[in-house]
Amino acid sequence: MKLIIGIGNPDPQYQQTRHNVGFMFLDYLAEKVEANNLVEDKKSNALVSKSKIEKTPVVLVKPLCYVNKSGEVVAKLAKFYKIKPKDVIIVQDDLDIEFGAFKNSFEKNSGGHKGIESVIKSLKTNKFYRLRIGTSVRALEKAREQSDKKRDAFVVDFVLAKFTPKEQDVIKKMFPKIYERLVMLLKQ
Repeated sequence: MKLIIGIGNPDPQYQQTRHNVGFMFLDYLAEKVEANNLVEDKKSNALVSKSKIEKTPVVLVKPLCYVNKSGEVVAKLAKFYKIKPKDVIIVQDDLDIEFGAFKNSFEKNSGGHKGIESVIKSLKTNKFYRLRIGTSVRALEKAREQSDKKRDAFVVDFVLAKFTPKEQDVIKKMFPKIYERLVMLLKQ
């Protein structure tokens, strides 16, 4: 069994924001594999659905906590379902990858992503898979040249900003490709 977690913030004002692209992909995935509706699991503080992807049993998860607390949910569910870290796949936004691109990784550091830092801390390892969906744009590169305070303020505003309609179209076209990569990871 594999645990697939989309990282995002649960509140309505964060829908369709860059930081919630993990949630957006999980919604796409749940629909694609005809998973039952995600149901609230109060013990783990998450929306959860069990399904299969090409014969592999999966648990789809959207944590109901903020991004920087995601690890608590991941650890509870991994323990409950007896899933080893190597069978965990986190879907996340990534400021180090150009918008329109994505990568997968295994056994990497957080790259400054607070949600991933939380997962590493809670699982006590970085030996899990990540599907990293790029959100970086040129404005972000310019912000990195500013003072730490200005840069950090820009980054917070940037990741919590909604995708433009044009960007949403790009994301929707990426999701089938990300799904194919996910299928490959499930075979590992």
